[in-house]
Amino acid sequence: MRKEEKMKNKFLFSCLFGGILISSCNPTKYLAEGEKMYTGGDVEIHHDSMKVENKEAFETFLEDALLPKPNSKILGVYYKVGLWNMGGGPDSSTNFFRRWLKRNGQEPVKLSDVNREYNENLLRGKMENLGFFNARVASDTLIDGKYASVKYDAYPGKVYRINSVKFDVDTMTDLGWRINYPSDRTLLKPGSNYNLDVILNERDRIDNDLKLNGFYYFSPDNILVEVDSTIGNHKVDMFVTVKPETPEKARHPQYIGNVYIFPDYKETSGTARRRIPRNTEKFEDKYYIVDPERKYRKKVLANHIFVQPKDKYSRWSHNQTINHLVNLNAFKFVKNDFVDSPDSLNHLDVYYYLTPLEKRSIRLELIGKTAAVYNGTEVTANWTLRNAFKGFETLTASVFGGYETQTGGNVNLNSSYIRYGAEVGITWPRLLSPWKWAPARQYIPKTFLKAGYEFLNRRTAYTLNSMTLNYGYAWKENNQRDHNLTLAEIIYVQPRGISDEYKAQMDTVPTLRHIVDPQFSFGPNYVYTFTNTMENNKKHTFYAKAGLNTSGNILGLIQGADFNSGKVKKLFGTAYSQFIKAEADMRHYMKLTANSTLASRIMIGTSYSYGNSRSLPYLKQYYTGGPNGLRAFRARSVGPGSSLPENIGEDNFFADQTGDFKLELNTEYRAKIAGMLHWAAFVDAGNVWLQNQDDEKPGGKLSGAFLSELAVGGGVGLRLDLDFLILRTDFAIPFRVPYRPKDDRWVFKYIDIRERDWRRENLVFNLAIGYPF
Repeated sequence: MRKEEKMKNKFLFSCLFGGILISSCNPTKYLAEGEKMYTGGDVEIHHDSMKVENKEAFETFLEDALLPKPNSKILGVYYKVGLWNMGGGPDSSTNFFRRWLKRNGQEPVKLSDVNREYNENLLRGKMENLGFFNARVASDTLIDGKYASVKYDAYPGKVYRINSVKFDVDTMTDLGWRINYPSDRTLLKPGSNYNLDVILNERDRIDNDLKLNGFYYFSPDNILVEVDSTIGNHKVDMFVTVKPETPEKARHPQYIGNVYIFPDYKETSGTARRRIPRNTEKFEDKYYIVDPERKYRKKVLANHIFVQPKDKYSRWSHNQTINHLVNLNAFKFVKNDFVDSPDSLNHLDVYYYLTPLEKRSIRLELIGKTAAVYNGTEVTANWTLRNAFKGFETLTASVFGGYETQTGGNVNLNSSYIRYGAEVGITWPRLLSPWKWAPARQYIPKTFLKAGYEFLNRRTAYTLNSMTLNYGYAWKENNQRDHNLTLAEIIYVQPRGISDEYKAQMDTVPTLRHIVDPQFSFGPNYVYTFTNTMENNKKHTFYAKAGLNTSGNILGLIQGADFNSGKVKKLFGTAYSQFIKAEADMRHYMKLTANSTLASRIMIGTSYSYGNSRSLPYLKQYYTGGPNGLRAFRARSVGPGSSLPENIGEDNFFADQTGDFKLELNTEYRAKIAGMLHWAAFVDAGNVWLQNQDDEKPGGKLSGAFLSELAVGGGVGLRLDLDFLILRTDFAIPFRVPYRPKDDRWVFKYIDIRERDWRRENLVFNLAIGYPF
């Protein structure tokens, strides 16, 4: 893009932004005479014995229920009203640009839109649902020029608590016995506050328990919870019973009759067809699988059906079957139908209608990349073959190519590249193993096999040929625990065409030599992941990931490999790596308020290279720095230890510092500003170290003084939460620099934000997608 075009675009953007800002400063521009703009409602709880933090949370809860919602704003600016004003306000213009502005804007909410009486009743009902039966609400309008708000004074009174709970059901019937036993699982606990949501949850609990035990036709609405609040002392007695009008069908468990499966069902405009060919036979005396073209192996399909003929209906089996069929990634739609069996009383025939996805699909991805003075593009073509061998296998193949070049700054070695390659993989929805072992059947385990090749041409520096092969298993223990066991991971990297200029630089910068070392590692690895971060109701949630990676251990021991004595062994003409590597990533999230969280992380990486190796291969080494690590330092620019970063040419820093050990600690305070705009303040610390002394990297070996070699930085940032993705910006500066003299590593005294040179050398800006952890 030419300079003139860039200036023109900047001018247009500035005009638009300025117009929005000016229009936002006068959001009442189009209000009629005497009309006021509604800025929101404020609830004040009057309850002397309520704790301050509980009162604030209660007030926020009630304010969220008020209607209508005031106009959106960021940092006090009504930006959406500004767009609406720029579009002409009430003007019914047909101008495209003005209509676009109004469509993306927001008309001012007026005081006349507020129904105070409705809101008073709404707040009173909310409080009564929480046990404040004698609640009162009064309101008043507050006028400030052309703006108005409403203040609601809420008087909850004393809360009512549960005195006793009785299950008033006939325990001689199947239904009554199941509801009553065991009654200690009830959510209605004596001494607890009366709460309508808990009552509704109790009805759902009873219904779920009944659904797990055959009562297909039962509904939560069939449960009646009667409350007696006349016993005095602000207490209530509760009676749980079944409504008299509950249908007879709902009072008895249902059993499974015939099970019909249509794995090649074509959707029609009418109702689902249930015609069963006369010659259809039961598979394994269980299921009628209607697949005349034999597109699927019946044994594999039957393995994902949990509903069994003659068994009592179970919601668990019902949901498990649906989940498995959906997660086979072979069907566009999965529908099921339970109908009364014509052959037997209290029996249900089950029909599964499975509409296949297209057997083959192609996806093309084009990515544009820009960062600082680097620009490039990458294109990837992905081909997928579903149900490749009639057992729901997924075969994938992809080819990719990319180019990146340096478009500014001082051109140097390693500055641009061309890369291309391909990957072929297959996934089986089961464990292929000579031993019969299976994890919990709640989730589908997978066996994977992937092979890939990549060619990287650094043009004036070197070329690399990389080949990888992975075979292993992935399975979920439950919704919190994941396992990934790679039985064989093979990585082979061979350098070619190293230029004379690059060889000359290798003599002064040893890191450059390490990059073009031949690499050959093979061995199993295992990764375990635990997370409960999806449980939003918890104050404390956790994420933990631990992995173990090995290479060449058995072969190295058999061959007697010893790098230190010159006995370097080879396989297929290349020296292989021999190491054990373990790492852990642990995160803690503490919800401080409804709109703020404290997130913390600790990452530990360790390794032991022996026999045929002196250190980890380059692709397996640790590094730190960058937008997801130490944000005050550039990626790969820290360490190892207290060694001084290396430079290629005048003021041309080469950021590729790696090591065999790693420690990183991060903590970040996250809070909402308004709407989709959030902010954060953070502190990061970390470094990497070497296993063995390297004379060309003094201070790089791990020692007992490793804590004094931690790099520390911090800063602030803004996040734009768009629901489907999060745009993140971080501004960070170093607090502690490990390669400075030992008694002068803390650099607070050198901070001078007003000095241009200091900002250029120390202020680091990161733009990224998603949270760093």
